[in-house]
Amino acid sequence: MSEYGKELQEKQKLKNWYNLRERQFSNYVKKVLEDKKRAHDAPSLLIERLEKRLDSVVYRLGFASSHAEARQLVSHNHFLVNDKSINVPSYGVKKGDVVKVKPKSLKKVVFEKLQESLKKYNPPKWLELNAKAMEGKVVGAPSLAEMALPIEISSIFEYYSR
Repeated sequence: MSEYGKELQEKQKLKNWYNLRERQFSNYVKKVLEDKKRAHDAPSLLIERLEKRLDSVVYRLGFASSHAEARQLVSHNHFLVNDKSINVPSYGVKKGDVVKVKPKSLKKVVFEKLQESLKKYNPPKWLELNAKAMEGKVVGAPSLAEMALPIEISSIFEYYSR
């Protein structure tokens, strides 16, 4: 496979992992590339921005079994961020934000058995989960090492720098 083909393949893997469309994903990469102050740390900055999307946080907290399901649950307005209803999957959460399931959504079939399975679930270190209250708090930033994605992120930046 050519170098271009490998770069394209890596980009597609990451884009599909986060369940994003091409324009959304390229906008994230371009914003990271424009950030000259942190350009030396571009791969971890990209992962941090992708992981701090509301749909990714919902997935990492264990409220959904996949990124696609998390995106749909957020779109259907089942979550509160700092007690405000948010239905935008790309909403960027910050350190200190509290994400919780809406009380009236707890009666939905998708959330009925979730509380039991969350008792055994361990979220990433940058998130704190309260299974009884069905809420999670962002207590740090996701690290590239912690994610252990099977993707060569540097080739994604090479793809977009053409």
